Amino acid sequence: MTRSILSRRSLLIAGAATGAALATPGILRAAPLARLALYGPPAGPTITLAHAVASGALKDLAGDVSLTVWRNPDELRAGLTSGAIDLSVVPVQAAANLYNRGMGLRLVNVMTDGLISIVTEAGKVTDLASLEGKRIAVHFVNDTPDLILRALLGRNGLADKVEVVTSGSATESAQLLLSGQIDAALLTEPVASVAVMRGQQAGKTVLRAIDVQAEWARLTGRAAVIPQAGLAVTKAFSDANPDAIAPLHELLAQVVEAVKADPSAAAANAAGPLELPAPVLAASIPHSALVARTAGSVRADIEAMLALMAERDAAIIGGKLPDDGFYALA
Repeated sequence: MTRSILSRRSLLIAGAATGAALATPGILRAAPLARLALYGPPAGPTITLAHAVASGALKDLAGDVSLTVWRNPDELRAGLTSGAIDLSVVPVQAAANLYNRGMGLRLVNVMTDGLISIVTEAGKVTDLASLEGKRIAVHFVNDTPDLILRALLGRNGLADKVEVVTSGSATESAQLLLSGQIDAALLTEPVASVAVMRGQQAGKTVLRAIDVQAEWARLTGRAAVIPQAGLAVTKAFSDANPDAIAPLHELLAQVVEAVKADPSAAAANAAGPLELPAPVLAASIPHSALVARTAGSVRADIEAMLALMAERDAAIIGGKLPDDGFYALA
């Protein structure tokens, strides 16, 4: 279990969150689990998981609670297919793909409204149009940020006018940017915050030049919301523990408010699991659009995102929009 020393204020917040959640009928019906193993990426929503574990907010749900951070999508997929991972924050697109392929993975909630930025040195890129003729680093090709960028470039007539430089990780993309080898980098939080801070240390003005969520809103006419990632659960776990899913979500919904109320405390708890300095994580939280909303309640936003991502190749989401069974909670 991840442990850390909390401020008195954060303990009070976490305690209040847990108390409120445990007062709900769903929590009262759930029998405690022997073990609850959570997984997440090195990204914003995992800060919520880390704070939930370290603050003890999940102690009444399970006797043994742990958090493991996976480092790339291949590691996640391997864990899900082997049965080693039952509960993880997952890109919604990847969850839809696995569900449609018969993996039985279902989406419990959405834990961010989008945390993607195009980061650059001041003056190099100001909007999507200014990317023409530029080089942009993109990591994890064919995963959510890359697919969203492709859709945005395509709809703006830029598909063949921007050179995409693939990298092995978000950190590598940031390094390419800071070394001047590319003009911009497509980054998620907290790596975007890392790039901004390291730029300052190097005497450079590095900034989030383009808010991808805002560009999404301009493209679709919808709100600036990209339901990028959420907690997913395997069929094996949900079949074995049907009464645990709603209480877990309810507790996380309380914890995310504590994260936003006291970013420093949450960052201190997440620094170890995410292997990043607490000040960087604290700075990233306001840019991470952290939420915890049931998957069914944001289905329209999810389907709008998936439909656009699948325009070029429906196989990206497993051939079709997922049906009702994909949404673990209404």
